[in-house]
Amino acid sequence: MKATEVPAILGAYLFEPTPYADERGFFCRTFDADVVRSVGLDPDAFIQDSLSRSVRGVVRGLHLRSGAGEAKLVRCSYGKVFDVVVDLRQDSPTYRNVAVFELSGDTQATLYIPAGCAHGFQALTGTADTSYRIDRPHDPAEDVTIAFDDPELAIPWPLPVTSMSQRDREAPSLAEVLKHKEK
Repeated sequence: MKATEVPAILGAYLFEPTPYADERGFFCRTFDADVVRSVGLDPDAFIQDSLSRSVRGVVRGLHLRSGAGEAKLVRCSYGKVFDVVVDLRQDSPTYRNVAVFELSGDTQATLYIPAGCAHGFQALTGTADTSYRIDRPHDPAEDVTIAFDDPELAIPWPLPVTSMSQRDREAPSLAEVLKHKEK
C-alpha cells in the first residue's frame, strides 16, 4: 500500500493498495495501520465504520462537522464515485481549495480527509458503495451541509443529479455557512 499526499488539501492523503488479481477476482488490503501511522496519523483514532449505497447520479454532500470536526477515511468499495474535498480550515494554507478524485471498487483507494474539510461525492455507476471510517461518534447536532452547486466552489459534477436528500437540496451556500461559523 502506498500513501500519497494530496497537494491541494494540506493533511489529506490517498492510500492506494495493490490488488492481487487472478481468475477468481482480486484480493487487496484496504487498511494498514503501519502505513497510516507512517504519515503521522493514529490508526486507533478511527472508531466508527459506515457504508452508503447510491445509484448513478446521486449526490451526497457537501458535508462536514462543526466543533472539533471529523476526520475520515473514505473508499468506494463497489462501483465508482466522483469524490470531492473542500478545505474549510481557516488557518490552513490550502483554505477553500477543492480537490476531486475518482474512487472505485476496482482500485480500492482510500482517501483520508482531515477534520475541518467538507466532503461529498456523486455515484458514477449503477450502484456505488462508499465506506467511511470516522474518528468520532456521529452527533447530528454538529452536521453542516453546503450547497453542492455553490458557484463559488464551481465543482465540476460529471453527471446530472438524479437524486439527493432534502437536507442536501436545501443546503445553504458556502458564504452563508462561513458567515454563520464566524458568529
